[in-house]
Amino acid sequence: MPEPRRTILGYIGSHVLLCCLLTKKYKVITIDNFHNSFPPAIERVSRIASDELPKDATEEDKKYTHITLYKGDITIKSDIENVFENENVWGVVHIAAHKAVGESGEKPIQYYENNITATINLLDVMNRHDCHHIVYSSSATVYGAPTTIPIPEITPLQPESVYGRTKMMSEYIIKDLCDSEPKKWKAISLRYFNPAGAHPSGLIGEDPVGKPGNLLPLLAQMAVGKIPHDLKVNGNDYPTRDGCCIRDYIHVMDLAGGHINALDGLIKESTWNTPCPGFKSAFGTSGGKYKAYNLGKGRGQSVFEMIEAMRKATGFDYKFEIIGRRSGDVPDLTADPTLARNELGFDAPRELDEMCRDLWNWQSKNPKGYA
Repeated sequence: MPEPRRTILGYIGSHVLLCCLLTKKYKVITIDNFHNSFPPAIERVSRIASDELPKDATEEDKKYTHITLYKGDITIKSDIENVFENENVWGVVHIAAHKAVGESGEKPIQYYENNITATINLLDVMNRHDCHHIVYSSSATVYGAPTTIPIPEITPLQPESVYGRTKMMSEYIIKDLCDSEPKKWKAISLRYFNPAGAHPSGLIGEDPVGKPGNLLPLLAQMAVGKIPHDLKVNGNDYPTRDGCCIRDYIHVMDLAGGHINALDGLIKESTWNTPCPGFKSAFGTSGGKYKAYNLGKGRGQSVFEMIEAMRKATGFDYKFEIIGRRSGDVPDLTADPTLARNELGFDAPRELDEMCRDLWNWQSKNPKGYA
């Protein structure tokens, strides 16, 4: 007998959604307010999943290339209730968040409401509907400016931005919930480093609303002419090999695959054989079933190195101006992904040239994004 398909609810990115479909283990439901996403992405994900079916695919297999979409906002509890009242949800992949480090300092209330209040709403509704499995999208920004590079999970959480604090607080909320009801809840937080690239088909990719806040989509949109060629580098006086910030870039398909590893990890007893590094139970017990893992390649690239890599991929001659540091940025965020490899079976085989190639394939095929 095949493994029963579990229903997964998620306010999730298109690549994670696709990986869930391709397992043929999950019926996928998504709730989205389309604040920073576009409905055509859902249709394209279904198309990719259908194209990857074998010729002898059963009608049951074809059925599970379908995505159930609810338009809603998880800062509004009734929108979440609507989903749970109509679906039998086994688990949640929670990626709903505002995520711009600089903007978070300018709009702290908006970030705390969207990133923390929404998480509390979701957990409350899950609990009342007896749904106790969650994979949470956290961030490497929870570490702040760590002294140990690459960064292991045992590193103290000392975020230096409002965004990073919202992620740390959400992790603690989920951990406290797991500790309070250790026989019910199972949760895994995934600390993203820097996702890059796109699905190799070029059908789905990153299409941020407004000017991109992240380096690679900014470079891709400049090269395709979607936005003006006005490239500014925030600081070249960091204590790094070339003075620029260093970040650990991971292909978005490898990152998405990490969510499947985490979903599988929720139901493996071996996941819970050791406590979560860096956390203690708030209840004087050994703690509940909560773990946090880094998702990165374990190698960092500087801003200058990324500009050069995108120059090779696009053929575009980038010119840039060096300006002051951006608030909340830290010198080096490079992952130590050993724990995720050993406990979840996580792997990130795609290299930097593939990330840049796939990103440019997406952007050049879709110069106006999903529009």
